[in-house]
Amino acid sequence: MIDEFAFFASELKNVKRSGWKDKLDINDGESVADHTYTMTILGMVISDLHGLNTEKIMRMSLLHDLAESITGDILPEQITKEQKYLKENDAINKILHKLPNELTIMYSKIWEEFQKNETDEAKFIHELDKLEMAIQAKIYQKNVNDFNKIKPFLDSAINGITSIKMKEILKKFIEQT
Repeated sequence: MIDEFAFFASELKNVKRSGWKDKLDINDGESVADHTYTMTILGMVISDLHGLNTEKIMRMSLLHDLAESITGDILPEQITKEQKYLKENDAINKILHKLPNELTIMYSKIWEEFQKNETDEAKFIHELDKLEMAIQAKIYQKNVNDFNKIKPFLDSAINGITSIKMKEILKKFIEQT
């Protein structure tokens, strides 16, 4: 059981984040595992600094894109939000059912909480996802030498982040690089 779960988790190293290839023509872009790692590290630090539930945030961060080991990284314009929701839920259920029942239940609750995006932790992870995307876009700006190509990624983060704390981090990062 655990070995099958490990396969899905490891597969994220082979799933490339499709927006970088499609929008910036970066052929060897970050993997979903790269993205998840950076998100989890940032989530740990920011959560600890602001007294949030770091353990829950780290679990949610690690789970948030796990379904992509089956679905791949789907761009928003490729399918509807409802279709993506259904595909990802089917995939995460398949993956989590490779674990012992108590873990399947616990992680499924965290996944559902992330999907509903109603709790502070879920909102934090959704905003952290946008923040990490903006950071990566700024890193790739060096490769594409064209601010206009990364601007949609930054705009998406600016428009998608509503918390004051995350907006401050994003603003500082954009200004410093």
